[in-house]
Amino acid sequence: MYSRSQLPQRIDRQYQVDLPHQTPHADEGHTVPTSIGACPTDRRQPRPRMPIVPVEDPADPRLADYRDVPDPVLLRERGLFVAESRLVVQALLAHTRMQTRSLFVTEAALASLEGLLSGRQDDLPVYLGAHQLLRQVVGFKVHRGCLALGERSAPVTDGEVSALATARLVVVLEHVANPDNVGSIFRNATAFGAECVLLSPHCCDPLYRKAIRTSLGATLRIPYGEVVDWPEGLHRLREQGYTTVALTPEPDALSLSAFAAAAPARIALLLGTEGAGLSDHAAASVDRRVRIPMAPDVDSLNVATAAGIALYEFSQGHGRN
Repeated sequence: MYSRSQLPQRIDRQYQVDLPHQTPHADEGHTVPTSIGACPTDRRQPRPRMPIVPVEDPADPRLADYRDVPDPVLLRERGLFVAESRLVVQALLAHTRMQTRSLFVTEAALASLEGLLSGRQDDLPVYLGAHQLLRQVVGFKVHRGCLALGERSAPVTDGEVSALATARLVVVLEHVANPDNVGSIFRNATAFGAECVLLSPHCCDPLYRKAIRTSLGATLRIPYGEVVDWPEGLHRLREQGYTTVALTPEPDALSLSAFAAAAPARIALLLGTEGAGLSDHAAASVDRRVRIPMAPDVDSLNVATAAGIALYEFSQGHGRN
């Protein structure tokens, strides 16, 4: 890490993301830049230069939004969300439809993002600080030295999710409030080829930081929207040719594997809240109920686990093996 004497004296110096001179980082085993700016002997075509802003003071006003990271309501009111950890920040930079406002990273984390930053054409601010500074500012340590602020898009309803017009497999959540479950379901949906996720009111915000982290950035990649008129709005799925399917422990329901073997062309998998499952109204509106066979003394699975099993079976039936 830079000592105080090594840090640039001007905070508006520009950093060429080629990282031409690097040395091993003593603590984490990563390479880090040993100079700020382009290497004078680098004759390659210059890449976009991004502002690297070294910071040492946790009260620096430019970090104000990062100090609000633990308050999801305040962040949402400001139209922001936070991505934490290198894998999630990489997903934000590489795959998302959303804009990145700034990065707040350690030297080692910056080096790990080199490939994604080097091709950018904008002036994305990158605040560079010690690991302890990041912890002081945001108030927790699970970020692993890598944070980013993203800008929320305007809320989207199911009627505005363009992927619904052509998707063959979608996931629909009713009142799933646990961020770990929401994040895991988005991750499973991405892994097994679901093309979008729909949510009822009162579901956990997919851009809540824990949901993003658990999803490994999947909530930033897969399109999603809210069914505002729940559950009446489910009829729009049927009108678009989807067969709505719910999981149930009822022994007389068709087994999941048997249903998947002759699956319809378009499937909307409905998943209910932890514990209670789907509401009676939503359950009554589905086209098919299927069950996952389990041991006799087990009557249910965690909703994210059940989603993963069902999505795998459906993906095989749709030829994505």
